[in-house]
Amino acid sequence: VCLTGCSRDLMVKIDQICHRNDVKFFTGDVFGYHGYMFADLGEHEFVEEKTKVAKTNPGLEDGAEAKRAKLDSAETTMVKK
Repeated sequence: VCLTGCSRDLMVKIDQICHRNDVKFFTGDVFGYHGYMFADLGEHEFVEEKTKVAKTNPGLEDGAEAKRAKLDSAETTMVKK
């Protein structure tokens, strides 16, 4: 369920109904430069992409080359949470 432009009382009431019935709930609104967003996802699974840390040479612990080696790592792994 997605809501926008509703009163706070209505949002809370619908969120409680969704929560009791295991339905995902999203609400938000924008006021010029400011806005808000709320999501009640209940129990859910998601996948997070983690970058593998590159192993560097022991002689390159400091300096630009060591930092570049850590940042240039293109290998990633997906972690389910």
